[in-house]
Amino acid sequence: MSRSDVLVDADWVEAHLNDANVVIVEVDEDTSAYDKNHIKNAVRIDWKQDLQDPVRRDFVDQEGFEKLLSAKGISNDDTVVLYGGNNNWFASYAYWYFKLYGHQDVKLLDGGRKKWELDSRDLVDGKDVPNRPATEYKAKAQDTSIRAFRDDVVAAIGSLNLVDVRSPDEFSGKLLAPAHLPQEQSQRPGHV
Repeated sequence: MSRSDVLVDADWVEAHLNDANVVIVEVDEDTSAYDKNHIKNAVRIDWKQDLQDPVRRDFVDQEGFEKLLSAKGISNDDTVVLYGGNNNWFASYAYWYFKLYGHQDVKLLDGGRKKWELDSRDLVDGKDVPNRPATEYKAKAQDTSIRAFRDDVVAAIGSLNLVDVRSPDEFSGKLLAPAHLPQEQSQRPGHV
């Protein structure tokens, strides 16, 4: 996989803002950022409400992902460009979802919202929400080869490298989540 398979730059996004088959999607850690301003024609996916199953405390299932993308006006053949704040943290999380459910053409905006703003590129008022017609999105079954379950992790100990991308304080168990987020007490601190 090359860099161009995953990333598009701000010039590319700006040149394709009005393309019907390119959907810009903001997925920000700060779920209120979109309401303040966002890239023109961007739709929002709220990682807390849209990508999580609150009952099972797991990822949204295939049917839920289909309903979400259909409601957002995203088609199977669209190029989806995800962006957000905090180094595309939750945009990258959403990228993984799109891959999990087999979306072929999904990219990240290189540099995310921060780079867009540093370049002094236009943002529209949060009330300027695009009206994309609903679609009939069809997700594929989960590609479980890109998801590690508990038993996979246990089996990998000592034989594969496991990469933990959390902060040192989260890794050590001092914090349960990033310092600026609520410290949910239902999580187990530390590492494998």
